[in-house]
Amino acid sequence: MGFQIVVLWSDILIWLLLAAGIGFAVLIARNPPLLAAWRRVGASRVGMASATVLLAFILVGLLDSLHYRPALEGKPGQETRYAVEVLSVLDALATPLRTRNEKTYSEPFATRLYAKETVDVPGQGAVREYPRLKHGGKHLAEREDEVAADAGFTAFRAGVLAFLCWLAVAGLASGAVGRGEAPGTGWQRIWRGETAFAWNAVLVALALMLLVAVPLFWLSGQYHVFGTDKVGQDVLYQILKSVRTGLIIGLVTTLVMLPMAVLLGIVAGYFRGWADDAIQYLYTVLNSIPGVLLIAAAVLMMQVVIDTHPQWFSTAAERADLRLLALCFILGITSWTGLCRLLRGETLKLRELEYIQAAQAFGVSSWRIIVRHILPNLMHIVIIALVMDFSGLVLAEAVLSYVGIGVDPTMTSFGTMINNARMELGREPVVWWSLAAAFAAMFILVLAANLFADAVRDAFDPRA
Repeated sequence: MGFQIVVLWSDILIWLLLAAGIGFAVLIARNPPLLAAWRRVGASRVGMASATVLLAFILVGLLDSLHYRPALEGKPGQETRYAVEVLSVLDALATPLRTRNEKTYSEPFATRLYAKETVDVPGQGAVREYPRLKHGGKHLAEREDEVAADAGFTAFRAGVLAFLCWLAVAGLASGAVGRGEAPGTGWQRIWRGETAFAWNAVLVALALMLLVAVPLFWLSGQYHVFGTDKVGQDVLYQILKSVRTGLIIGLVTTLVMLPMAVLLGIVAGYFRGWADDAIQYLYTVLNSIPGVLLIAAAVLMMQVVIDTHPQWFSTAAERADLRLLALCFILGITSWTGLCRLLRGETLKLRELEYIQAAQAFGVSSWRIIVRHILPNLMHIVIIALVMDFSGLVLAEAVLSYVGIGVDPTMTSFGTMINNARMELGREPVVWWSLAAAFAAMFILVLAANLFADAVRDAFDPRA
């Protein structure tokens, strides 16, 4: 079975951001002040525990950013044709979750549908009952009352495997820390917190993640661990697919916002005069317009352009991807004002310092002063603002998708999941698991980002 590689614009941006991150790491290694600040981040237990969680989300997002179209089966000698549906490596790995759909709602770990239906039973005629699921708990056959015991035993075996994997990772970490020392020294130094890097926090976070994730995905091959939605799709699969959307909104929007905020903020603070007045007028006008209305107007205009040019897209994935990128650009254009104002104020202070005035007196050009002296002294504000804005942008996508002006309805995101779950809360009995799962996943992502942002802020704050 062949396949055709599909490269979406958002995929390109994600992998470019990864390459930029690697390049930034190389730059940090060669810059002693930056290296010292990031070492303080690495020494933070809370920061490293949250970074471990964020890396898990990033891994899911990267797996979901390698797209392809599978080849269709045909007769020998015929030209190879490919499916219209665009899949990712994550879809291939999660094939059981993607393909084992039920008829409609089912609770977590249920073996029957959530609502009664009229079923023809031989010898009894039409009977109202809860129909058996096609996939959930299928291996139990008629032993439906053994779900708790079976799930518990399966989770225990998976937990043992997760613990063994964690021991292997912990052994490698202790060996690296205690290299050249007596056996067991590295292990003792890690758990006493005597290492420069917070290995103990990383290992604890990794242990918790493995003890939750391994049993969860092992059980997902036999049950719908988070239940199913209205069309019978596994909620756990939707959560995994929503991660990439949240990461793109947080990272690409930041990429759009950063150059404009940095450039205009420094220009306004350094040159002052009419440039400062014009830039202040621009961001004051933008701030005076309600953000949701401005974003809604821009998104609706972009949607009209997409609807009137269907020939631009060969697949539905490309159409949804363009709307996602349009939303990122719109959010970036409307959210740069806060950082710009911060950088303007800091630049006004920096330009009055003695070494800046000395450079001006020696005839050094303004742009050379900005690049060599102003910008490096603003990097701590830029880094803190970028990390802290990430979680806010993830929440913004959820709110916008909830009110119908977010990502394309065919694209899975935390916002679309919450929007779809809104109507389910009006049912009797209540369908609660889809909303709870989306809220929990988004809460973990945003909490990890906020805790990591706090660690970065503390490390880069000059007053510290």
